[in-house]
Amino acid sequence: MRSALEGIVVLDHTSALAGPYCAQLLGDFGANVIKIEQPGKGDQSRGWGPPFVGDVSAYYLGTNRNKRGLTLNLGSQDGRDIMAKLLKKADVLIHNVPRKSSRQKLGLDEKYCHGLNEKLIWASISGFGNTGPYAEKPGYDVIAQGMGGAMSLTGEKDSDPMRFPTPIADITTGIYTALSIVTALYARTHTGKGQSIDNALFDCQVTWLANVASSYLATNNPPQKIGNTHPSIVPYQPLPTADGWVIVGVGSEKLWQSFLQVINFSEIAEDKRFENNTLRLQHRQELTELLAKCLRQQNSAYWLEKLQQARIPSGPIYTPQETLSDEHLLSRGMVVELEHPMIGLVKSLGNPMNLTDTPVSYRLPPPLLGEHSTDILRELEYNEQQINELRDQKVI
Repeated sequence: MRSALEGIVVLDHTSALAGPYCAQLLGDFGANVIKIEQPGKGDQSRGWGPPFVGDVSAYYLGTNRNKRGLTLNLGSQDGRDIMAKLLKKADVLIHNVPRKSSRQKLGLDEKYCHGLNEKLIWASISGFGNTGPYAEKPGYDVIAQGMGGAMSLTGEKDSDPMRFPTPIADITTGIYTALSIVTALYARTHTGKGQSIDNALFDCQVTWLANVASSYLATNNPPQKIGNTHPSIVPYQPLPTADGWVIVGVGSEKLWQSFLQVINFSEIAEDKRFENNTLRLQHRQELTELLAKCLRQQNSAYWLEKLQQARIPSGPIYTPQETLSDEHLLSRGMVVELEHPMIGLVKSLGNPMNLTDTPVSYRLPPPLLGEHSTDILRELEYNEQQINELRDQKVI
């Protein structure tokens, strides 16, 4: 099958997570992604460990498949000349250089790049974007999480601010930027021209407020921490059993009636305080205590079987290792195996987007530092002597 982005050339001049994750998504759909790194150093995430697999961090391995690796010293004129040749042929440049002066010095600024190639999609990822009072302010995922509002709401009522355990600002920005790029590529089919993308971790993290933001903007009532519960639905939360936990989502009155039949607990079924969702919200604590008393009479497997027979949204609460060995997840191709030239079989999370005619493909393991430099320079019509000279001069 033809890949959706076959023939699209993407220059990935990013490090850490948001940019590499974005470029990996594009690579999964067939784009020719060239990962450009500084000679001798490379992506900072190469050193983010333990754990390491051989000499490579697991962090780096998780976000850099389906790319070819080129080392390039953009501090040198020869390096900038090579980059200019790449830009003339590329469809997309993704970078995460936050300062305009630095972009100009490296030959990555918007005006210069579009001067070389008016069809280029120029995608900038930064902490706070290229406009506004915080433009060029440095930022990592954890800063965006803190300023994005969700950290102050995560956890139980009296707990300290809590970071989400994975870098959700980076991941979200990577997804939004990939979507922006695909949108810009589609727009180019009509206009014949590229455009610029300016995505910020802060902006993208704020989108996680979603219904919380909508409620606040509608009422001006400050949102409060509610732990594992839902602000508008009860019960919609983890509940304790005799040997662990189950999680349920009773999102309608029809489901509530089915739920009552499953638990068969008269103290709840006959209590007028729980007749409808509005009343259940008013008496959340009392209902939760009674549900815990009921469900602790049987183990999790018992309740899950009953709940699923009644088609009530429910499930176990997995550890990551249980998640990554779940038979359904594995059947959906969500754990990918690729053979790496130095460290053998490398596993990573799969791409969750499933298209019938242009599916994702997994072709290349994460590249070694500069692994494909020679091949890429040959494609730019450099000869062997020139390539050797560039390597001797530490341009590549």
